[in-house]
Amino acid sequence: MSTVTIAVIDDHPLMIEAIHSLLGRTSGFEVIGLGTTAYDIVELCDRNRPQVAIVDLSLPGDVYSAIENAIKISPMTKVVAFTAATGVDSAIRALDAGASGYVLKGSNTAELIQAIWAVQTGETYITQSFASRVIAGLRDASLRRKAAQAVILSIRERQIVRLLMNGKTNKEIAIAINISEKTVKHYMTALMQKLQVRNRLEVVIAAQKFNESRAPVSLHA
Repeated sequence: MSTVTIAVIDDHPLMIEAIHSLLGRTSGFEVIGLGTTAYDIVELCDRNRPQVAIVDLSLPGDVYSAIENAIKISPMTKVVAFTAATGVDSAIRALDAGASGYVLKGSNTAELIQAIWAVQTGETYITQSFASRVIAGLRDASLRRKAAQAVILSIRERQIVRLLMNGKTNKEIAIAINISEKTVKHYMTALMQKLQVRNRLEVVIAAQKFNESRAPVSLHA
């Protein structure tokens, strides 16, 4: 299984230590850079080219410009804003600057892990309890559609549900959409949490009902 390389930029040493420890205990992740200022976002992306950068929005310096510049320098890097800022404006500015994820620091650790997996596979992730407010405030129509899709069922989640409906195992799903079996398990856990169900069969049943009630969103997109 390929390893997701991550940079962590936060001006609180205890937070950096906590995130570093969490990722070190989680299979499939490797922390390759640490920083404490907005400048470090750009510098780490330029030097280390991490696949994901976890960025606190309260860093010294112009964080939003740094996110935008870092992504220009390292287009393959996905930025997850991990912040205590609960204002909608902060989230909108981060997403407009190019962040793919927005996770509140009050969230549980599983949500941060889920966000990393989501953005690394090209999806958008916003803390679920906060997402509807952010979507309502987004003026960019394409960003709004992408964020709304992430709140309902992400592209990858819909692919997995479609394959589940066809009776595929985790291994067969992994092969079909070119991800690891462990990543499939992460998505299954996320789906069960999002749809509030207990097992694979209930995921399929709930997703079918969910899809019907949320038309025109399709599980086959």
